[in-house]
Amino acid sequence: MPNDHWLETYRGTVFRWEVDANDHFTVAYYLARFDDAAVTLLHALGLGPAPTADCYIRYTHELRVGDLMHVTSAVIAADADGLTLGHKLFETTESALCTTIEHRLRVALTPEQRRAAEARRVAWDAPARETRPRPKSLDGFMVSTRDAVKAGEVEANGWIALPAAIHRFSAANGHVLAAFGLTPGYMRDNDRGFSTFEFQLGFEHGARAGDPLTVRSALTHVGNSSMRILHVMTDERSGERVATLEQSGVQLDLAARRPAPLAPALRERALKLLVTAK
Repeated sequence: MPNDHWLETYRGTVFRWEVDANDHFTVAYYLARFDDAAVTLLHALGLGPAPTADCYIRYTHELRVGDLMHVTSAVIAADADGLTLGHKLFETTESALCTTIEHRLRVALTPEQRRAAEARRVAWDAPARETRPRPKSLDGFMVSTRDAVKAGEVEANGWIALPAAIHRFSAANGHVLAAFGLTPGYMRDNDRGFSTFEFQLGFEHGARAGDPLTVRSALTHVGNSSMRILHVMTDERSGERVATLEQSGVQLDLAARRPAPLAPALRERALKLLVTAK
């Protein structure tokens, strides 16, 4: 299978306002770049923009304010029900691979369009996704964000924009961490942060401006420094599940830029909040 079908689909920088409390590139803005990359590749295939169904993202190297970056993209799967793109984000000056994403799109392909996509397909060499059992109900989940969809957050196809969803999940993450004592104040006083290394993100239903959204979240894994959180976004008006995110990350030593073990008292409190698959 040829690998010369990679196309540069984005080139830019990390702007000052895109950096979070951990002093690195905010995850929502990664998704904005991948959204741009998908539009560029779809255009090259003669297709219009399409809503995201699913993303599997691995963050392996952080980006800081002012860093230069570019994305290359290719088709990694095509069938009658959709298209899966592979994106690789690089820090440009060192050509360092920072992030990989398997990006599944909802698009109905004609046989001709499918053949054109297959002709650009490459072998995907990123880490394989690990499928983990999830809680079957929301028992034990906490309300972690509550707000309404703004007009500028909905794409023309009726689905919530990727960055808008991720900003809500990032806020939800903060409330989950604070529930066992990893509060913003604690992190400031102890030079600690939270660094995400994996997203398993899925979209199930569209959203409209004015829809009331609630995110409910639960810790599903607590390790030495690592944590995994499951977030579920629901449209409170319709009862429909809009999106889910399984987020894996570590407590970060902000000075060393390395994972740091949770303090024993915090880890003990976190374990009491754990919600497991039943």
